[in-house]
Amino acid sequence: MPITLLKLSCPDRVGLLARITAFIAEHGGNLDEVHQFTDAPAGWFFTRMAIETPTLRVSVDELRRAFSPVANELEADWSIRRESERQRVVLMVSKLGHCLVDLLWRWRSGELGCDIAAVVSNHEDFRHMVEREGIPFHHVSVSNASKAAAFERVERIWQEAGADLIVLARYMQIVPADVCSRWSGRIMNIHHSFLPSFVGANPYQRAWERGVKVIGATCHYVTPDLDEGPIIEQEVIRVEHFHSVEDLLRIGRDSERQALARGVRWHAADRVLLHGNRTVVFRD
Repeated sequence: MPITLLKLSCPDRVGLLARITAFIAEHGGNLDEVHQFTDAPAGWFFTRMAIETPTLRVSVDELRRAFSPVANELEADWSIRRESERQRVVLMVSKLGHCLVDLLWRWRSGELGCDIAAVVSNHEDFRHMVEREGIPFHHVSVSNASKAAAFERVERIWQEAGADLIVLARYMQIVPADVCSRWSGRIMNIHHSFLPSFVGANPYQRAWERGVKVIGATCHYVTPDLDEGPIIEQEVIRVEHFHSVEDLLRIGRDSERQALARGVRWHAADRVLLHGNRTVVFRD
């Protein structure tokens, strides 16, 4: 069944859900799925609705135009789009390829619900793998002296690819603050959950020395404040006393793959709503 997605957040008030569902009903829309949440302390309302497109008496473009005055009245941040209009994703990677390989496999198998428009790397290591999938690969080297120029080129690649989402799939470069601001809510990162407890080099070695009992990974949106952006998903896996440093590396990379894949899939399906430094995630 073709689906039209409505995603909305706005200041909370009485009758919001009734107002929105009544609007959809007025245009013939039958609701296939509805999620809603009210953050009472913040006074903010969130919803995601899946509408059966064939039941609508108007086109999706007409529905969007008709809803605009309602959204303005509600002071809403919102979108209406066809589910079939898949988001375009650009992957960024350095020399660690486990997240890249996992996302490529999930994309090829149809799990992610998005299109991978390009891969950008500061190394050549994965060119053959990416191009074998028919995806454009861009090598943009980065050094302290060339960083500004490099990210100007990277941003042009994003724009030319029509990117809706940028995924830092273990891209070991800090994205400049001005780029983070321009692409707010559209850059996603994955890192091990030891931060800030085990910052810097060799975090798994230091975690092993400390005798941690769980390790994991955090998928979050990128902001100018390093590794402090809104959290989308976290994965935690238990470790045992007999696990070696190499075991922790393996388990940690598994958790990174899982958390990042879920984050990408949920973002691509309009299941993640941002509010300040927090997210509301309507999981599938």
